[in-house]
Amino acid sequence: MTERTPLLHYRLSASVTDAESRPQHKLSTFFGVVVPTLLSMFSVVVFLRIGFVVGQSGLYQTFGMLLVAYFIICMTVLSVCAISTNGALDAGGAYCILSVQQRPSLCSALPLYPVYICSSLLHPRAPPLTAAPDRHDQPSPGTRVCGQHVLPTGYWWSLLYATAILLVCLLVCLVGAHIYARATFLIFIIVIVVLCTIFISFFAVAPRSIAVPSLNSSVLSSANFTGFKLETLLGNLYADYSVDYTTGITMTFATVFAVMFNGCTGIMAGSNMSGDLKNPSYSIPRGTITAVIFTFVTYIVLSLLVACSCERLLLQRDYSFLRDINAWRPFVTIGVYSSTLSAAMSNLIGASRILYALARDDLIGRVLSPAKKTSRGGNPWVAVLISWFLVQLVLFSGKLNTIASIVTIFFLLVYAAVDLACLALEWASAPNFRPTFRYFTWHTCMLGIVGCAVMMFLINAIYASASIAFMLLLLLVIHYLSPTSSWGYITQALIFHQVRKYLLMLDVRKDHVKFWRPQVLLMVANPRSSVGLITFINDIKKSGLYVLGHVTLGDLDSLPSDPLQSRYESWLSLVDRLNIKAFVNLTLADSVRHGVQHLLFISGLGGMRPNTLVLGFYDDCDPKDLLQDPPAQSAIFPDSLAASQDVEEQLPLQFPALRSMAINGGGKVLGPGEYVAIIADAVKMLKNVVLARYFCHFDRTEALSQRGEPLYVDVWPLNLLRPDSSSYVDTCSLFLLQMACVLNMVRAWRRARLRLFLCVEEGRSLRGPEGKLGHLLRDLRITADVHTVPWDQVVALHWQRQDAAAAARARHNTARLSDDYLQAVNRLILHQSCPLPAVRFLYLPRPPADTHRYLTYLHQLDLLTRDLGPTLLIHGVTPVITTDL
Repeated sequence: MTERTPLLHYRLSASVTDAESRPQHKLSTFFGVVVPTLLSMFSVVVFLRIGFVVGQSGLYQTFGMLLVAYFIICMTVLSVCAISTNGALDAGGAYCILSVQQRPSLCSALPLYPVYICSSLLHPRAPPLTAAPDRHDQPSPGTRVCGQHVLPTGYWWSLLYATAILLVCLLVCLVGAHIYARATFLIFIIVIVVLCTIFISFFAVAPRSIAVPSLNSSVLSSANFTGFKLETLLGNLYADYSVDYTTGITMTFATVFAVMFNGCTGIMAGSNMSGDLKNPSYSIPRGTITAVIFTFVTYIVLSLLVACSCERLLLQRDYSFLRDINAWRPFVTIGVYSSTLSAAMSNLIGASRILYALARDDLIGRVLSPAKKTSRGGNPWVAVLISWFLVQLVLFSGKLNTIASIVTIFFLLVYAAVDLACLALEWASAPNFRPTFRYFTWHTCMLGIVGCAVMMFLINAIYASASIAFMLLLLLVIHYLSPTSSWGYITQALIFHQVRKYLLMLDVRKDHVKFWRPQVLLMVANPRSSVGLITFINDIKKSGLYVLGHVTLGDLDSLPSDPLQSRYESWLSLVDRLNIKAFVNLTLADSVRHGVQHLLFISGLGGMRPNTLVLGFYDDCDPKDLLQDPPAQSAIFPDSLAASQDVEEQLPLQFPALRSMAINGGGKVLGPGEYVAIIADAVKMLKNVVLARYFCHFDRTEALSQRGEPLYVDVWPLNLLRPDSSSYVDTCSLFLLQMACVLNMVRAWRRARLRLFLCVEEGRSLRGPEGKLGHLLRDLRITADVHTVPWDQVVALHWQRQDAAAAARARHNTARLSDDYLQAVNRLILHQSCPLPAVRFLYLPRPPADTHRYLTYLHQLDLLTRDLGPTLLIHGVTPVITTDL
C-alpha cells in the first residue's frame, strides 16, 4: 500500500512546480535581501531628515528615539526570522509569512497591497524633487539649495516627474527580479558612495556660513557649519522644539519621533523577494539582521557627526544642509534621486508579488485571476502592470502627508501581525513549529506588539483607531466569506491548547445540580432520514455537549483498513450543512448494542461526557430521504444552506441509501429485543434516555414559522403505563419537565406555551400531588398552563380486566396492561391535542428486568404513542432540578 503524507505530497508537488514555473535566476542573500532592505530603510530620510531630528530633539533624545525605534523593529525582525525559518516560503513576502502560518492574520496581510501601492507613490512625489521649499512654496532668490527649487515646480510638474520615475520602475520590474537586483545594487553603490562623501565632508570641508530661510519674512538669514567643536556639540545635546519652516507647525517629541520612525521601516523589503531567493529561510534572517545593524550604526554615527559640527539653526532651517557642506554638492542630489528610485521600485515589486500571491490563493474570488499569469521565468508581469496602473491613478492624489501617516500606521499594524503570528505559534506549542532561528521568545513577540501599538497611536491616534477597526471588520469578512482551504489554522492550535487546559480544570467531582445541562448522545442510523431529529435535538441541548453517534457493523480484523475514516468527512460536512453545534463520534462493532455501549463509555472527555442518550423510535415507518431533494433542504435549514454551499460542492454527503430505497431491500440491522436492551444498558449506566418518535417527517422551519398561530408543547408527567401511580414529582417526571423547559428557553421556541396535563379521577382534590406540582412550578420559575384531565373511564378499562391478584402484580409488572387500555390512553392524549402541539413530552418507564418481556414493553410504547406526531418519551435517572440559588 502506497502512503503519502501531506508533507511529502507538498514536497513532491512543489518540486515539479519549482522546475516548471519558478524563475531560473535566483537571488543571493546580499542581492535579494541586504540591498533592498538597506535602500528601503534609508530612502531619503538619511539625506533630508537626520538634521531635522537632531535640530529639534537634540542628540540625547535622538539617540533615545533611535534606540526605541530599533528596539521595536528588532522585536519584529526576530519574529520574521523565526517564522521564515519554519518551513519553505513562496512568493508574497510578508503576505506569505502570515498566510502560511495562520489564516486569521490575513486580515493584516491583505492591506499590504494597498499599503505598498500608496508607499510607491510617496517616494516619487516626495520633496526630494524640490530641494527643501519654504513654507510659502515660492521660489527664493540666490543659488543656495534652501528655498530654491532645482527643477520646475507645480502640481503637473510633480506629476510628470513621478510618472517618469514610475515608468522606469515599471520597465525594471517587467524584465524580472534579476534586473531589479542589478538595478538596486547599482543604486546601492551610488548611495554608499554618497554616504562616504558625506562622512568625509565632515572632516574635509572647512567651516562656512549657509543661508537659511527666515520664519517671519522672505529675507534669508545665515547659519554656520562650524566643523567639530565642543561648543557646537553642547548646544545640540538637548531638545529645542520649534516651528517647522516648511509647514509652520510647532514640532513635538511625538511628531519628530514619527518622522524619524518612518525611516526605520522597510524591514520587509527583503522578505517581499521570498519567491525570488535561492534559499528564503536562510537569506531572510541573515540579510534582514545585517541591514538593520548597518542602518542603525549609520544613523547613530551620522547623528553624532551632525551634532558636533552644525549649529542648531542650520539643522532646523535647512533640511538639505548635507548638500551645502558636501565636498561636491551634486553627490547629495544624486543620492536623493537614487534612493527615491530604489524605494519606489522596492514598493512596486513588493506590491506586485503580494497581488500575485493573493490571486494565486483565490482569497477574494476570481476577480484577481488575471494576476496569476507569469512569464516563462516566473515573473508575474500582469500583477506588475496592475500595480503600476493603480499607483499611477493614486498619483493624482495630493494629500501626501495624510497618506504617509496611514501607510506608516498600516506598516506598523503588519509588523504587529507578524509578532502576533509568532506569539500564537509559540503559545500553541505546536510540535511542527521548529524554526531554526531560536533567538526569540514570547516576550520579544509581546514587546514587539506593544511597541507597534504605542507607535501607531503616537503617530496619529485617530488613524490608528480607524485602522484597527478596519482590520477587525476585515477579519470578520474573511472568516465568514473566504473559501475553505487546506491552510493551517493557528486558531485551531490555540483552541486545542486552551481547551485542553480548561478540560483539566473541569472537575466532575464539583458538578452540582444547579448547573446541570443536557449533554446529549444522539444515535443516528442514517442521517438521510434523521435531519428533523438532528436539528430538534440541537435546540434542546441548551449549550451542552452534543454528539452524533453512529455504529457501523463489522470486524476490523477482517477488513483491510478502517472504513470509518472515509465516512468522517461526510459527517462533518453534514454538521456544517445543518449549521448545528455538534461533534461526531463513529465506532465499529459487531452489533449495534455493543457499539452504543462503546460510545456511552468513551464519548466526551473529562467533565464533558454525555448524560443523556437519544434514540429514534423502533417502528415500521418508511424513512424519507431529506438530504437528496434540494427543496427539502431549503425547507429544513434555509439559513445554513447558502453559507455551506461551498462545503457541499467540495464534500458531497456520501451516506448509504435508506432501507426502503436499497436495491436489495435491505432491512433493519437492529432487532426489537436488542433495541430495548440498549435502553436498559443506558439506564444501568445512569444515563437519561429519550426515545423520539415521528421526527422522520418533522420540519422545524414549518413548525416555528406559523406566525399568528399559537405554538404549544405538551407535557404529560404521569407514568401512563402505571395507572395506579399518582406521583407527579418523582425524578423522572421532574427531568421530563426540565427538558420541556429547556426547549422553551431556546430563542426559536420562546414563544411556545407549555401545557402540563394532569390525569385525575373525578372528585379527587387538587390539594394532593397536583397541588404540590403547581407549587413546585412556581418555585422553579416555570411558566406552564396546567390542565386537569379526567380519566376514570380509561383507568376502568385496566382494572375491570384484572382480578385482585393480577392487579397487585400489575403494580410491579407493566406486561399486564391491556391493549384496550393503551389505546384508550392514546385516544385521550389525541383528544387533548387541540390545537395541535408542535411536540409532546411523555413519561418513559424503566424497561422490565425480565428480558423476555422486552417485546411486550416495546409493544406497549408503540400503542401509547401511535399517531401522536413528534413525541419524546423521556426517562430521567438523575436529579436535575433544585430551588436553591
